[in-house]
Amino acid sequence: MASGYRPSDSGGVSLVGTSGYAWSSAPYSATSTSGSSLGFYSSYVGPESDKYRANGLPVRCVQLRNQDPHRLKPKKTNQQPIISSIMKRHLFLWTALSIASLTLTSVNAQMRFVDGASLTLIGKAQPTPHIYHRIDTTAYKGFVGFENQQVRCAAGLALLFTTDSPRLDIRTQYLFEHRSDDTPCISTGGYDLYIRQNGEWLYAASHVSYHRGEPFTLIDHMDTSTKECLLYLPNYSELGKVEIGIAENAHIEPLENPFRHKIVVFGSSYTHGVCTSRPGMSYPLIIQRDLGLDICSIALSGNCLLQPYFAAYLADCTDADAMLFDAFSNPLDYMIEERLLPFIERIRQGCPDVPLIFVQTIYRESGNFDLHAREVEANKRAAARRMMAEAMKRFDKVYFIDCDDLTGDDHTTSVDGIHPSDLGYWRWAKRLEPELRKILRRNGIRL
Repeated sequence: MASGYRPSDSGGVSLVGTSGYAWSSAPYSATSTSGSSLGFYSSYVGPESDKYRANGLPVRCVQLRNQDPHRLKPKKTNQQPIISSIMKRHLFLWTALSIASLTLTSVNAQMRFVDGASLTLIGKAQPTPHIYHRIDTTAYKGFVGFENQQVRCAAGLALLFTTDSPRLDIRTQYLFEHRSDDTPCISTGGYDLYIRQNGEWLYAASHVSYHRGEPFTLIDHMDTSTKECLLYLPNYSELGKVEIGIAENAHIEPLENPFRHKIVVFGSSYTHGVCTSRPGMSYPLIIQRDLGLDICSIALSGNCLLQPYFAAYLADCTDADAMLFDAFSNPLDYMIEERLLPFIERIRQGCPDVPLIFVQTIYRESGNFDLHAREVEANKRAAARRMMAEAMKRFDKVYFIDCDDLTGDDHTTSVDGIHPSDLGYWRWAKRLEPELRKILRRNGIRL
Protein backbone atom coordinates (compact mmCIF):
# COMPACT_ATOMS: atom_id res chain seq x y z
CA MET A 1 0.00 0.00 0.00
CA ALA A 2 3.05 2.30 -0.03
CA SER A 3 1.88 3.86 -3.27
CA GLY A 4 3.71 7.19 -2.98
CA TYR A 5 2.13 10.23 -4.60
CA ARG A 6 2.24 12.40 -7.70
CA PRO A 7 3.58 15.94 -6.94
CA SER A 8 2.04 18.76 -8.95
CA ASP A 9 5.37 20.35 -9.88
CA SER A 10 6.77 17.34 -11.75
CA GLY A 11 3.84 15.04 -12.49
CA GLY A 12 5.98 11.97 -11.78
CA VAL A 13 5.15 9.34 -9.19
CA SER A 14 7.42 9.69 -6.14
CA LEU A 15 8.37 7.53 -3.13
CA VAL A 16 6.62 4.36 -4.37
CA GLY A 17 7.35 1.43 -2.07
CA THR A 18 8.64 3.55 0.80
CA SER A 19 5.83 5.95 1.62
CA GLY A 20 2.10 6.10 1.34
CA TYR A 21 -0.46 8.86 1.17
CA ALA A 22 -4.23 8.95 0.88
CA TRP A 23 -6.86 11.65 0.65
CA SER A 24 -9.67 12.11 3.12
CA SER A 25 -13.11 13.12 1.92
CA ALA A 26 -13.00 16.11 4.29
CA PRO A 27 -11.04 19.37 3.96
CA TYR A 28 -8.10 19.91 6.30
CA SER A 29 -9.99 22.67 8.08
CA ALA A 30 -12.90 24.99 7.51
CA THR A 31 -10.59 27.71 6.14
CA SER A 32 -7.89 25.59 4.47
CA THR A 33 -7.52 25.22 0.72
CA SER A 34 -5.62 21.97 1.26
CA GLY A 35 -7.11 18.52 1.60
CA SER A 36 -6.81 16.38 4.70
CA SER A 37 -4.51 13.42 4.16
CA LEU A 38 -2.62 10.67 5.91
CA GLY A 39 1.05 10.06 5.25
CA PHE A 40 3.24 7.24 6.49
CA TYR A 41 6.90 6.33 6.13
CA SER A 42 9.14 3.55 7.34
CA SER A 43 9.12 4.79 10.94
CA TYR A 44 6.48 7.47 11.12
CA VAL A 45 2.75 7.98 10.66
CA GLY A 46 1.24 11.44 10.13
CA PRO A 47 -2.38 10.79 11.05
CA GLU A 48 -3.79 14.17 10.06
CA SER A 49 -1.73 16.04 7.49
CA ASP A 50 -2.54 18.37 4.65
CA LYS A 51 -1.53 18.33 0.98
CA TYR A 52 -2.17 20.80 -1.82
CA ARG A 53 -5.16 19.65 -3.82
CA ALA A 54 -3.09 19.84 -7.01
CA ASN A 55 -1.04 16.85 -5.85
CA GLY A 56 -2.18 13.37 -6.89
CA LEU A 57 -2.88 11.05 -3.95
CA PRO A 58 -4.78 7.78 -4.03
CA VAL A 59 -8.25 7.48 -2.50
CA ARG A 60 -8.91 4.64 -0.10
CA CYS A 61 -12.64 3.90 -0.04
CA VAL A 62 -14.28 2.98 3.27
CA GLN A 63 -17.76 1.44 3.14
CA LEU A 64 -20.01 0.50 6.07
CA ARG A 65 -21.94 -2.75 5.60
CA ASN A 66 -24.89 -4.41 7.36
CA GLN A 67 -25.97 -1.26 9.10
CA ASP A 68 -29.49 0.08 9.50
CA PRO A 69 -29.55 3.15 7.24
CA HIS A 70 -31.99 4.88 9.60
CA ARG A 71 -29.48 4.65 12.46
CA LEU A 72 -26.84 6.37 10.35
CA LYS A 73 -29.09 9.28 9.44
CA PRO A 74 -27.98 12.29 11.54
CA LYS A 75 -30.36 14.56 13.31
CA LYS A 76 -31.12 17.83 11.62
CA THR A 77 -29.20 20.37 13.67
CA ASN A 78 -26.97 23.34 12.94
CA GLN A 79 -23.95 21.14 13.74
CA GLN A 80 -24.72 18.54 11.04
CA PRO A 81 -22.01 19.58 8.50
CA ILE A 82 -19.31 19.75 11.17
CA ILE A 83 -20.25 16.42 12.77
CA SER A 84 -20.44 14.74 9.38
CA SER A 85 -16.98 16.05 8.44
CA ILE A 86 -15.44 14.90 11.72
CA MET A 87 -17.01 11.45 11.44
CA LYS A 88 -15.71 11.01 7.92
CA ARG A 89 -12.23 12.15 8.82
CA HIS A 90 -11.88 9.97 11.91
CA LEU A 91 -13.27 6.90 10.13
CA PHE A 92 -10.82 7.48 7.28
CA LEU A 93 -7.89 7.95 9.63
CA TRP A 94 -8.68 4.81 11.63
CA THR A 95 -8.80 2.70 8.47
CA ALA A 96 -5.69 4.28 6.93
CA LEU A 97 -3.72 3.91 10.15
CA SER A 98 -4.46 0.19 10.13
CA ILE A 99 -3.17 -0.04 6.57
CA ALA A 100 -0.11 2.06 7.46
CA SER A 101 0.87 -0.14 10.39
CA LEU A 102 1.01 -3.17 8.11
CA THR A 103 3.02 -1.27 5.49
CA LEU A 104 5.51 0.09 8.03
CA THR A 105 6.36 -3.43 9.10
CA SER A 106 6.98 -4.41 5.47
CA VAL A 107 9.12 -1.34 4.65
CA ASN A 108 11.24 -1.66 7.78
CA ALA A 109 11.91 -5.31 6.97
CA GLN A 110 13.42 -4.33 3.63
CA MET A 111 16.12 -1.95 4.85
CA ARG A 112 18.72 -1.68 7.59
CA PHE A 113 20.38 1.57 8.59
CA VAL A 114 24.11 2.14 9.12
CA ASP A 115 25.52 5.10 11.03
CA GLY A 116 27.36 7.49 8.71
CA ALA A 117 30.00 7.89 11.42
CA SER A 118 31.25 4.39 10.53
CA LEU A 119 32.00 5.50 6.95
CA THR A 120 34.73 7.78 5.56
CA LEU A 121 34.07 11.51 6.08
CA ILE A 122 35.96 14.02 3.92
CA GLY A 123 35.99 17.79 3.57
CA LYS A 124 37.02 18.84 7.07
CA ALA A 125 40.12 21.02 7.51
CA GLN A 126 40.70 20.00 11.15
CA PRO A 127 39.17 17.38 13.44
CA THR A 128 36.18 18.34 15.57
CA PRO A 129 34.51 16.62 18.55
CA HIS A 130 31.19 16.71 16.68
CA ILE A 131 31.61 14.70 13.51
CA TYR A 132 29.56 16.95 11.21
CA HIS A 133 30.85 20.33 12.46
CA ARG A 134 33.49 22.00 10.30
CA ILE A 135 35.13 24.02 13.09
CA ASP A 136 35.30 23.28 16.80
CA THR A 137 33.70 26.44 18.23
CA THR A 138 34.69 25.40 21.76
CA ALA A 139 38.38 25.53 20.84
CA TYR A 140 38.31 28.48 18.43
CA LYS A 141 36.78 31.64 19.82
CA GLY A 142 35.79 34.98 18.36
CA PHE A 143 33.02 33.89 16.00
CA VAL A 144 30.12 36.30 16.25
CA GLY A 145 26.42 36.04 15.54
CA PHE A 146 25.50 33.64 12.79
CA GLU A 147 29.13 32.64 12.16
CA ASN A 148 28.90 30.13 15.03
CA GLN A 149 25.97 28.42 13.36
CA GLN A 150 27.50 28.50 9.90
CA VAL A 151 30.71 26.71 10.87
CA ARG A 152 28.58 23.97 12.43
CA CYS A 153 26.81 23.39 9.10
CA ALA A 154 28.03 20.56 6.88
CA ALA A 155 28.84 22.52 3.69
CA GLY A 156 31.46 20.66 1.67
CA LEU A 157 31.44 17.53 3.82
CA ALA A 158 30.83 14.16 2.17
CA LEU A 159 30.66 10.47 3.03
CA LEU A 160 32.61 7.91 1.00
CA PHE A 161 31.59 4.26 0.91
CA THR A 162 31.20 1.19 -1.24
CA THR A 163 27.95 -0.76 -1.44
CA ASP A 164 26.19 -3.39 -3.49
CA SER A 165 22.74 -2.32 -2.32
CA PRO A 166 20.23 -1.72 -5.14
CA ARG A 167 18.59 0.98 -3.04
CA LEU A 168 19.87 3.70 -0.71
CA ASP A 169 17.75 5.39 1.95
CA ILE A 170 18.79 8.23 4.23
CA ARG A 171 17.65 9.14 7.71
CA THR A 172 18.85 12.40 9.26
CA GLN A 173 18.72 14.09 12.62
CA TYR A 174 18.61 17.82 11.88
CA LEU A 175 19.75 20.30 14.51
CA PHE A 176 19.32 23.34 12.25
CA GLU A 177 18.48 24.17 8.65
CA HIS A 178 18.77 27.57 7.03
CA ARG A 179 16.03 27.98 4.44
CA SER A 180 16.02 30.85 1.99
CA ASP A 181 14.06 31.90 -1.05
CA ASP A 182 17.03 31.78 -3.41
CA THR A 183 18.39 28.28 -2.66
CA PRO A 184 16.42 25.06 -3.22
CA CYS A 185 15.79 22.88 -0.17
CA ILE A 186 17.66 19.97 -1.79
CA SER A 187 20.78 22.13 -1.51
CA THR A 188 20.22 23.45 2.01
CA GLY A 189 18.85 20.26 3.57
CA GLY A 190 19.28 17.44 1.07
CA TYR A 191 21.86 15.01 -0.25
CA ASP A 192 23.77 14.70 -3.52
CA LEU A 193 25.08 11.30 -4.64
CA TYR A 194 27.83 10.57 -7.17
CA ILE A 195 29.07 7.13 -8.22
CA ARG A 196 32.50 6.56 -9.75
CA GLN A 197 32.31 5.10 -13.24
CA ASN A 198 35.30 4.65 -15.53
CA GLY A 199 37.39 6.83 -13.21
CA GLU A 200 34.94 9.75 -13.15
CA TRP A 201 32.36 10.81 -10.58
CA LEU A 202 28.98 10.55 -12.28
CA TYR A 203 25.83 12.13 -10.86
CA ALA A 204 23.44 9.49 -9.49
CA ALA A 205 20.70 11.15 -7.40
CA SER A 206 19.78 14.08 -5.19
CA HIS A 207 16.82 14.42 -2.89
CA VAL A 208 15.57 15.65 0.49
CA SER A 209 12.94 14.28 2.83
CA TYR A 210 9.68 16.19 2.51
CA HIS A 211 9.35 15.75 6.26
CA ARG A 212 12.75 16.54 7.75
CA GLY A 213 14.01 13.82 10.01
CA GLU A 214 12.00 11.08 8.31
CA PRO A 215 13.77 8.49 6.13
CA PHE A 216 13.51 8.74 2.37
CA THR A 217 14.74 6.79 -0.62
CA LEU A 218 17.58 8.55 -2.42
CA ILE A 219 17.92 6.03 -5.26
CA ASP A 220 16.42 2.65 -6.12
CA HIS A 221 16.54 -0.11 -8.76
CA MET A 222 20.32 -0.16 -9.19
CA ASP A 223 22.15 -3.35 -10.10
CA THR A 224 23.92 -5.20 -7.30
CA SER A 225 27.49 -4.64 -8.43
CA THR A 226 29.73 -2.98 -5.85
CA LYS A 227 29.83 0.78 -6.36
CA GLU A 228 32.08 3.55 -5.07
CA CYS A 229 29.84 6.31 -3.71
CA LEU A 230 30.44 9.97 -2.89
CA LEU A 231 27.56 11.44 -0.88
CA TYR A 232 27.62 15.20 -0.27
CA LEU A 233 25.86 16.31 2.90
CA PRO A 234 23.43 19.27 3.11
CA ASN A 235 25.26 22.55 2.59
CA TYR A 236 23.28 24.71 5.02
CA SER A 237 22.18 22.35 7.81
CA GLU A 238 23.66 21.33 11.14
CA LEU A 239 23.39 17.57 11.45
CA GLY A 240 23.22 15.46 14.58
CA LYS A 241 23.23 12.06 12.92
CA VAL A 242 23.20 10.66 9.39
CA GLU A 243 22.22 7.06 8.65
CA ILE A 244 22.42 5.22 5.32
CA GLY A 245 19.76 2.61 4.64
CA ILE A 246 20.71 -0.41 2.52
CA ALA A 247 18.95 -3.62 1.54
CA GLU A 248 18.86 -6.19 4.33
CA ASN A 249 21.38 -8.56 2.71
CA ALA A 250 23.57 -5.88 1.11
CA HIS A 251 27.00 -4.68 2.24
CA ILE A 252 28.40 -1.22 2.91
CA GLU A 253 32.01 -0.38 3.73
CA PRO A 254 34.02 2.83 4.17
CA LEU A 255 35.92 3.85 1.03
CA GLU A 256 39.47 5.07 1.39
CA ASN A 257 39.67 8.75 0.45
CA PRO A 258 40.62 8.83 -3.25
CA PHE A 259 41.20 12.59 -3.27
CA ARG A 260 44.76 13.86 -2.87
CA HIS A 261 46.50 17.15 -2.01
CA LYS A 262 44.61 18.89 0.78
CA ILE A 263 43.30 22.27 -0.39
CA VAL A 264 41.65 24.42 2.29
CA VAL A 265 39.15 26.86 0.77
CA PHE A 266 37.97 29.96 2.62
CA GLY A 267 35.17 31.97 1.07
CA SER A 268 31.79 33.62 0.89
CA SER A 269 28.31 32.43 -0.11
CA TYR A 270 29.81 31.63 -3.52
CA THR A 271 32.11 29.08 -1.92
CA HIS A 272 29.23 27.98 0.33
CA GLY A 273 27.09 27.19 -2.71
CA VAL A 274 24.16 29.54 -2.22
CA CYS A 275 21.70 29.23 -5.14
CA THR A 276 23.02 25.84 -6.20
CA SER A 277 20.38 23.24 -6.98
CA ARG A 278 22.12 20.57 -4.88
CA PRO A 279 25.04 20.36 -2.43
CA GLY A 280 27.70 19.12 -4.87
CA MET A 281 27.37 22.03 -7.31
CA SER A 282 29.44 24.71 -5.58
CA TYR A 283 32.56 25.53 -7.58
CA PRO A 284 35.06 24.02 -5.06
CA LEU A 285 33.27 20.66 -5.14
CA ILE A 286 33.11 20.64 -8.94
CA ILE A 287 36.89 21.23 -8.89
CA GLN A 288 37.22 18.41 -6.37
CA ARG A 289 35.58 15.90 -8.70
CA ASP A 290 37.35 17.20 -11.81
CA LEU A 291 40.90 17.39 -10.46
CA GLY A 292 40.76 14.83 -7.65
CA LEU A 293 41.70 17.40 -5.01
CA ASP A 294 40.93 16.90 -1.32
CA ILE A 295 38.86 20.06 -0.85
CA CYS A 296 38.16 21.28 2.71
CA SER A 297 35.68 24.14 2.64
CA ILE A 298 35.48 26.89 5.25
CA ALA A 299 32.65 28.78 3.58
CA LEU A 300 30.51 31.35 5.36
CA SER A 301 27.75 33.04 3.44
CA GLY A 302 28.05 36.81 3.94
CA ASN A 303 30.70 36.46 6.65
CA CYS A 304 34.00 36.01 4.82
CA LEU A 305 35.43 39.37 5.89
CA LEU A 306 39.14 38.65 6.41
CA GLN A 307 38.57 38.34 10.16
CA PRO A 308 41.68 37.73 12.30
CA TYR A 309 40.11 34.77 14.13
CA PHE A 310 39.63 32.96 10.82
CA ALA A 311 43.26 33.69 9.97
CA ALA A 312 44.21 32.12 13.33
CA TYR A 313 42.21 29.01 12.47
CA LEU A 314 43.76 28.74 9.00
CA ALA A 315 47.24 29.18 10.50
CA ASP A 316 46.64 25.93 12.38
CA CYS A 317 45.88 24.01 9.15
CA THR A 318 49.54 23.13 8.88
CA ASP A 319 48.98 19.99 6.81
CA ALA A 320 47.36 21.89 3.95
CA ASP A 321 49.09 21.57 0.58
CA ALA A 322 47.59 24.88 -0.55
CA MET A 323 44.87 27.36 0.39
CA LEU A 324 42.34 28.95 -1.95
CA PHE A 325 40.58 32.21 -1.07
CA ASP A 326 37.34 33.77 -2.28
CA ALA A 327 38.23 36.67 0.01
CA PHE A 328 37.01 39.78 -1.84
CA SER A 329 33.31 39.04 -2.32
CA ASN A 330 32.04 40.09 1.13
CA PRO A 331 34.34 42.86 2.44
CA LEU A 332 34.02 46.41 1.15
CA ASP A 333 37.01 48.16 -0.40
CA TYR A 334 38.20 49.82 2.83
CA MET A 335 38.06 46.45 4.65
CA ILE A 336 40.23 44.86 1.97
CA GLU A 337 42.76 47.69 2.33
CA GLU A 338 42.83 47.43 6.13
CA ARG A 339 42.64 43.69 6.68
CA LEU A 340 44.26 41.76 3.82
CA LEU A 341 47.94 42.11 4.74
CA PRO A 342 47.45 41.37 8.48
CA PHE A 343 45.27 38.41 7.47
CA ILE A 344 48.03 36.90 5.32
CA GLU A 345 50.68 37.68 7.91
CA ARG A 346 48.71 35.80 10.62
CA ILE A 347 48.36 32.73 8.39
CA ARG A 348 52.06 32.85 7.58
CA GLN A 349 52.87 32.50 11.29
CA GLY A 350 51.61 28.91 11.20
CA CYS A 351 51.98 28.06 7.50
CA PRO A 352 55.09 29.81 6.24
CA ASP A 353 55.43 27.81 3.00
CA VAL A 354 51.86 26.91 2.04
CA PRO A 355 50.82 28.46 -1.30
CA LEU A 356 48.05 31.03 -0.76
CA ILE A 357 45.90 31.50 -3.86
CA PHE A 358 43.50 34.45 -3.91
CA VAL A 359 40.75 34.78 -6.51
CA GLN A 360 39.16 38.01 -7.71
CA THR A 361 35.45 38.36 -6.94
CA ILE A 362 33.04 37.87 -9.82
CA TYR A 363 31.03 40.49 -11.67
CA ARG A 364 27.55 40.78 -10.17
CA GLU A 365 24.67 41.11 -12.59
CA SER A 366 22.93 43.48 -10.16
CA GLY A 367 25.29 46.13 -11.53
CA ASN A 368 23.91 45.98 -15.06
CA PHE A 369 21.59 48.92 -14.35
CA ASP A 370 21.99 49.63 -10.61
CA LEU A 371 24.77 52.23 -10.71
CA HIS A 372 25.41 52.14 -6.97
CA ALA A 373 25.84 48.35 -6.96
CA ARG A 374 28.13 48.64 -9.97
CA GLU A 375 30.33 51.22 -8.22
CA VAL A 376 30.56 49.24 -4.97
CA GLU A 377 31.70 46.10 -6.75
CA ALA A 378 34.12 47.97 -9.00
CA ASN A 379 35.73 49.57 -5.94
CA LYS A 380 36.12 46.16 -4.29
CA ARG A 381 37.82 44.68 -7.34
CA ALA A 382 40.12 47.69 -7.63
CA ALA A 383 41.08 47.44 -3.95
CA ALA A 384 41.78 43.73 -4.36
CA ARG A 385 44.13 44.41 -7.27
CA ARG A 386 46.04 47.10 -5.37
CA MET A 387 46.42 45.10 -2.18
CA MET A 388 47.28 41.84 -3.90
CA ALA A 389 50.05 43.58 -5.81
CA GLU A 390 51.47 44.65 -2.44
CA ALA A 391 50.93 41.21 -0.90
CA MET A 392 52.79 39.41 -3.69
CA LYS A 393 55.75 41.73 -3.18
CA ARG A 394 55.79 41.22 0.59
CA PHE A 395 55.10 37.47 0.86
CA ASP A 396 56.43 34.44 -0.98
CA LYS A 397 54.07 31.94 -2.59
CA VAL A 398 51.10 34.30 -2.66
CA TYR A 399 49.16 34.28 -5.93
CA PHE A 400 46.28 36.23 -7.46
CA ILE A 401 43.91 34.87 -10.11
CA ASP A 402 42.23 37.91 -11.65
CA CYS A 403 39.72 36.79 -14.27
CA ASP A 404 36.93 39.05 -15.43
CA ASP A 405 34.72 36.31 -16.81
CA LEU A 406 34.67 33.50 -14.23
CA THR A 407 30.94 32.93 -14.77
CA GLY A 408 30.88 34.01 -18.42
CA ASP A 409 30.20 37.25 -20.24
CA ASP A 410 26.76 36.46 -21.67
CA HIS A 411 24.80 37.68 -18.58
CA THR A 412 22.75 34.49 -18.36
CA THR A 413 23.91 32.83 -15.14
CA SER A 414 22.58 35.02 -12.31
CA VAL A 415 19.84 33.76 -9.98
CA ASP A 416 19.29 36.84 -7.84
CA GLY A 417 21.67 39.49 -9.19
CA ILE A 418 24.42 38.27 -6.84
CA HIS A 419 24.76 34.50 -6.98
CA PRO A 420 25.28 32.34 -10.06
CA SER A 421 23.19 29.39 -11.12
CA ASP A 422 24.61 25.88 -11.46
CA LEU A 423 25.81 26.90 -14.91
CA GLY A 424 27.63 29.89 -13.45
CA TYR A 425 29.31 27.80 -10.78
CA TRP A 426 30.29 25.19 -13.37
CA ARG A 427 31.89 27.88 -15.54
CA TRP A 428 33.64 29.29 -12.47
CA ALA A 429 35.21 25.90 -11.76
CA LYS A 430 36.20 25.29 -15.37
CA ARG A 431 37.91 28.69 -15.66
CA LEU A 432 39.78 28.26 -12.37
CA GLU A 433 41.04 24.76 -13.04
CA PRO A 434 43.79 25.56 -15.58
CA GLU A 435 45.02 28.46 -13.41
CA LEU A 436 45.10 26.21 -10.35
CA ARG A 437 46.99 23.54 -12.26
CA LYS A 438 49.71 26.03 -13.16
CA ILE A 439 50.14 27.32 -9.61
CA LEU A 440 50.04 23.87 -8.01
CA ARG A 441 52.52 22.49 -10.55
CA ARG A 442 54.84 25.40 -9.80
CA ASN A 443 54.76 24.27 -6.16
CA GLY A 444 55.46 20.61 -6.88
CA ILE A 445 51.85 19.42 -6.83
CA ARG A 446 51.06 17.43 -9.97
CA LEU A 447 47.52 16.31 -10.72
